[in-house]
Amino acid sequence: MQRPILFVNFGGPRSLEEIESFLIALLTDRDVIRTKLPYFLQKRLFTRVAKKRTKKVAKDYLLIGGKSPIYEDTEAIALAVSHRLGISVQTFHRYLLETHDQFLQTLQSPAIVFPLFPQFSYATTGSIARFFAETIDPKLVGQLRWIKSYPAHPAYVAVMQRCLREFMEEKKLQEAETFLLFSAHGLPQEFVDTGDIYESECQLSFRAISAGFPEAVSLLSYQSKFGRGEWLRPYTDEVCQSISSRVKGRKNVVIVPLSFTSDHIETLFEIEELYLPPIREAGLAAHRCPALNRRPDWLDAICQIAQETNLCSNQMLVRSK
Repeated sequence: MQRPILFVNFGGPRSLEEIESFLIALLTDRDVIRTKLPYFLQKRLFTRVAKKRTKKVAKDYLLIGGKSPIYEDTEAIALAVSHRLGISVQTFHRYLLETHDQFLQTLQSPAIVFPLFPQFSYATTGSIARFFAETIDPKLVGQLRWIKSYPAHPAYVAVMQRCLREFMEEKKLQEAETFLLFSAHGLPQEFVDTGDIYESECQLSFRAISAGFPEAVSLLSYQSKFGRGEWLRPYTDEVCQSISSRVKGRKNVVIVPLSFTSDHIETLFEIEELYLPPIREAGLAAHRCPALNRRPDWLDAICQIAQETNLCSNQMLVRSK
């Protein structure tokens, strides 16, 4: 009998009222925000930052329905995979603190942990591994086996290509007339310089997926920069501001969410409201390809990836301090 599967994700505010607690949990995560301050001071400082950002972010969430789709997508994916494989599944939502007690009380182990982040980073998958290491009974943690990432897994690549191809057909976009801007979530350059493999895994995904569209012009960029300091480049917003010099005569631009498997604030608001308008102002047709969300073929791909045997331990994914 196959092990239970544990799907892990960030979670997302399920209402406007959850935004503040979500942001506090996110911005006080020491794998996401790294400073030289003692942790108690860092937590105090970024709790204040999170509370200050809540009002602004709430306005953005109002434009996408007052909540993030991530929680419901993750739960729906887990249920569908459970039915497909006939096994028990669980979910963990890293920054939805209100869900943690029930999770900790019902955790089944040994389990295969499936991150809904195709590309590995210590700031995403690694953050969850650290939470498990510091919160769960060590015996249970020791029995967890992780699918670290799947940036170029054939099943993932195929469903991404199919999603994009169907979108282009729906919009009647000719490949040879289209510029594909693959936008991944950004990461501080310092993280990569000190051993995070996220950039290389994003490049793996980009090369594999874009290879299916040889007549288009394709570019990988990074969005959602937060705070000061250098992040992975090129920045998506800067690419969109200078789009005329990059499209090489193409008249259509499609922004493809690379590291996001569910649409949420970074796609539904950031891409739609901040990145597409300057492209249109430049006289080009601009579109956002949807994320994989709950596509049946994405569920099939998850089932295939989940049955791979190349697994690793929880401790292997925790960043050394």
